[in-house]
Amino acid sequence: MQERQWITARRSGLDALAERLAKQLQEVRVEREELAIAERVLNPLAEQAQADVEAVAPVSVGVAGRAVLLIPHRSDAADEGALPAGYRRILAIVPEADGPVQVKLVGERLGLDASVCGRLEPLRAKMTKLADRGRLHKRPDGRFTARP
Repeated sequence: MQERQWITARRSGLDALAERLAKQLQEVRVEREELAIAERVLNPLAEQAQADVEAVAPVSVGVAGRAVLLIPHRSDAADEGALPAGYRRILAIVPEADGPVQVKLVGERLGLDASVCGRLEPLRAKMTKLADRGRLHKRPDGRFTARP
């Protein structure tokens, strides 16, 4: 008699599991359909964005087998459109400030998490490179200003 009770209980448990799995499977199918629609919408947009990026692609060269972006000196190319987008955003933020800006402020305006140690170092390197190329001025206190 106990064997029949076990079988009945096990069958009931499996039926409940099958019902939960069927519900999960239906949710997965719905989400996959939504993703397929999103992909059909986003693919043309991504292709257009890629074409836009390639139209203003910065010049890169190979150094030791690695591609390196060239950030031209201000005197060589006065047009900021030749710079990568990240550098152009930096150059747009610095002049907006009332005075010299710290890297932290620029990072916050770019949406970087300034509370994490070392998160701003790549930004500091970019800003220093822009200063070295004559596009920004780096003050002795480490803050940056726009070049006139």
